[in-house]
Amino acid sequence: MSDNNYIVSARKYRPSTFASVVGQQSLTHTLKTAIASGRLAHAYLFCGPRGVGKTTCARIFAKTINCEHPTADGEACNECASCQAFNNQQSYNITELDAASNNSVEDIRNITDQVRIPPQGGRYRVFIIDEVHMLSNQAFNAFLKTLEEPPEYAIFILATTEKQKVIPTILSRCQIYDFARITVPDIVAQLQRIAADQGVEAAPEALNVIAQKADGAMRDALSIFDQVVASTEGYITYQNTIANLNVLDYDYYFRLVDTFVAGDVPQSLLIYKEVRDKGFDSLFFINGLAAHLRNLMVAQTPATRVLLEMDEQVSGRYVDQAAAVSAGFLYRAVDLCCTCDLNYRDATSKQLLVELTLVKLCQILKPVEVRRDGAAPTVSPQPQPAPPQPQPVAQPQPVARQPQPVAQPQPVAQPQPAVNSQAAAGESRPASIRRRPATTVASADAGSVRISQLTRADDTSKPATNTGHVRREPFTDEQLLDAWKAYIATHPNEHVIVSTMQMSPPVRSGENQYTITVASAVQETFMNDNKAKWLNVLRDTLNNDLLSIDITVAETEPEHAILSPRELANDMAARLPQFRKLVDELGLQLA
Repeated sequence: MSDNNYIVSARKYRPSTFASVVGQQSLTHTLKTAIASGRLAHAYLFCGPRGVGKTTCARIFAKTINCEHPTADGEACNECASCQAFNNQQSYNITELDAASNNSVEDIRNITDQVRIPPQGGRYRVFIIDEVHMLSNQAFNAFLKTLEEPPEYAIFILATTEKQKVIPTILSRCQIYDFARITVPDIVAQLQRIAADQGVEAAPEALNVIAQKADGAMRDALSIFDQVVASTEGYITYQNTIANLNVLDYDYYFRLVDTFVAGDVPQSLLIYKEVRDKGFDSLFFINGLAAHLRNLMVAQTPATRVLLEMDEQVSGRYVDQAAAVSAGFLYRAVDLCCTCDLNYRDATSKQLLVELTLVKLCQILKPVEVRRDGAAPTVSPQPQPAPPQPQPVAQPQPVARQPQPVAQPQPVAQPQPAVNSQAAAGESRPASIRRRPATTVASADAGSVRISQLTRADDTSKPATNTGHVRREPFTDEQLLDAWKAYIATHPNEHVIVSTMQMSPPVRSGENQYTITVASAVQETFMNDNKAKWLNVLRDTLNNDLLSIDITVAETEPEHAILSPRELANDMAARLPQFRKLVDELGLQLA
């Protein structure tokens, strides 16, 4: 049977005392202290997000300052004539104006006319102007004089969600109180009290979903609560709550992260299909995935777990999954999701963009080898047959050619170059591309020691060759080229490195030694400065710490100087005897 006296929860449970206001304890304490001490301003501005209690606190404040017998803790007694009149909405001392629909100069003049009437049965006349930022400039100007010098019994309380739209001359005449968003735990606690009062059973996970959906607004949370209660017949579960509110279950995101860790591309695409089949927008899905990854990041550190704003059961799942992934993986994953979000609106095939992002997320930990023979790609491929095991770096075979010494020359040991097509191509490079001397160490104390004479200390943080922990997995030129392309595909934001790598593929110059030729000294410096970053990724991909890549600059033809007309004439006279003879016969002066 329907109840004709039904009142929505947002009205039924609207706070009537400062103590019942949710999530604004510091602000309500300040107001009660001001009332108890008699330090009342003539104008207040309550600002903050919607549904956090601005207008409610204004009404409680107006009721309390007119109470004839306030309690010891600064609350209204609810028994005197003034309190009874306020509770019955019959008080003549409190006037409310909705500036959203009454924003003209004439409406403000009506308020200023009412200010002249002293209070009836109380000490103060309180004027509450809601959504004050909606007043026109002319109305603001008409209100200025009254707001600055009102009668001693008049108090103005202005409420707004957009303080920046209130003109500075109004702001300077008010005491400003900023209302904060109500936290998820505070909303959940209030909803639990209301559910118990109504005899409704509610799962904590369901109330947490409602609180997060409300986005810090208690009024919105109560409206959503009523909607869910109406559709669940008195028992609120997590599943019927997300179904009623069209919220995507976070279990999908937990499953997706598991596929990213496992490198399971097909399963991640199938999960995405499930989400789309349920009618969820792809942009909503990718933003939800980014939020899930953000929650995993804050769950990795105990000090930041308070940022999760969810119940202990759900936060425990985040902590468990966060322990299974690295911080570097999460940073890279969030960056890919944000890039997808930025490109989503301009993408022609939005579904393909999201699917490609999921593929990249699966390849962060387990890069996929691109096969050139047309076969299906494999994850974490086994190395193909390679040339014989190379000699240890500590005892390489010397080559006939020695590099140019810089200071304290030492013969540089080079391993015997392997015979293959790329090595042959490297030997037949044009004469215009010459090998530059090896770049010296950047430190001032390092002198002029060559990088090729060091143990590549500036390239990598791997242990030295004499520790017994150096990875020596053999690899082919094709595998290096695949790792090279994989780095380009997975690091699109490193623009200089990626563009340089695209234009300069590696060429073998020795056993485990390669060379790339860049176009300018600027590229050479940048690639050397960031060498530890990209070279370590290649070494990890190939499982070989002996990989070495040198950077050289292609020498270009010297630029022709631009000569002035006089310099050009002198040059022609020096090179052409006939021109000099003509100048002498005509008696001309060239200089």
